[in-house]
Amino acid sequence: MSIKSTKIAAEILRLRLSQMAVNDGIKKGQFKVPIHLALGHEALAVALSAIMDKGDQLVLSHRNIAYHLARRGSLKEIWDEYLLMPSGLNGGKSGSMNLANPRQGIVYTSSILGNNFSVATGIAMAEKMLAKKNITFVLGGDGSIEEGAFYESLILAKTLGLSILFIIENNNWSLATRIKERRCSIKLEDLVGAMDIKYAELTGNDPYKYIAYLKKWRNYALARKTPVCIEVKVATLGDWRGPVTPQFRQGKFINYHAGAAPTISFDQSPLIKQDASDPVFVVRKHLTPALINQMRRSVMKGGH
Repeated sequence: MSIKSTKIAAEILRLRLSQMAVNDGIKKGQFKVPIHLALGHEALAVALSAIMDKGDQLVLSHRNIAYHLARRGSLKEIWDEYLLMPSGLNGGKSGSMNLANPRQGIVYTSSILGNNFSVATGIAMAEKMLAKKNITFVLGGDGSIEEGAFYESLILAKTLGLSILFIIENNNWSLATRIKERRCSIKLEDLVGAMDIKYAELTGNDPYKYIAYLKKWRNYALARKTPVCIEVKVATLGDWRGPVTPQFRQGKFINYHAGAAPTISFDQSPLIKQDASDPVFVVRKHLTPALINQMRRSVMKGGH
C-alpha cells in the first residue's frame, strides 16, 4: 500500500511541477496558443488514468493538460505541441485546446463548450454497436452543463443504454464569474435523477478514494449498460485580483482561468494551498524533499 501510495503521490507531483513549468513558459511569452492549466485538478486526472482499461475512451474539454500528462504524454511532446513544432504530440497541428492522443485513449478534445458530450455519446454508441466491453469517459466543467448538448446527450445515452461516465469538474467559476453571479442554481443530482441516471459526488482531492469510487462507477456503468454522472468539486488554483475600485478596495478576487497564473512559479514549492483544495497538500506525507528535487530535475529536462 505504501509503495502504491507513493507512486500515486509522485504522479500528482509530476503533474503539478509540469504545469508550473508550462506556466513559466506562458509568462515568458514562449507559446502563441491559448493554454488552460489545471492546477488543482491533478488528483482526478491521476485517479481517472489509473482506472482506465485498454480500449477505454477519454473525451476532454479545453482544460486538458492534466489528463494528457496523466496518460503518459511526455512534457516535451506537449511543450513542443504548444510551440506548434513538428516534434509536438500532434505534430504541432493542434495546439492546446484541441489536443488529442488516441494512443493513450484520449480520442477527442474540444474547444467548443459542451460539444464533447455529443461526440462522447456517439463514441459510446459505436462501442456498444461493436459489442466492445469498454467505457467512454467525458469531462466538462460546471459551465458546460448549461449547454443544451449536455442535456440532450444524457437523454440519448440513457435511452440507448450506453456505458458512459459524465464527469463534471465543478470549480464554481466560468471565466471571471462565480455560479451565483451568472445563473440560478442547478441541482445536478436532481437533473440527472429525472432521467433515472445515477449521480455521485467526489470532494476532498484524495486520489486513493477517487480511484476506488471511479472504479466502482466504471464497473456499474459497464454491467448495467447505463450512463453515470459524477460531479467532482475542484479548485482551479492560481488566483488573481482585478483592478482596485471603490467597490473592491483590494481588487475583486477572481479565480484563475487561462493564460499565466501570475503568483505561481516553477521555482517555488509545489504546494500552492495549505488545505485539501490542493491535491499536493492531500498527499504531502508521501513527498520527501529528495522526491521533490528528483521530480523537479526530471521536469526541467522534459520542458524548459
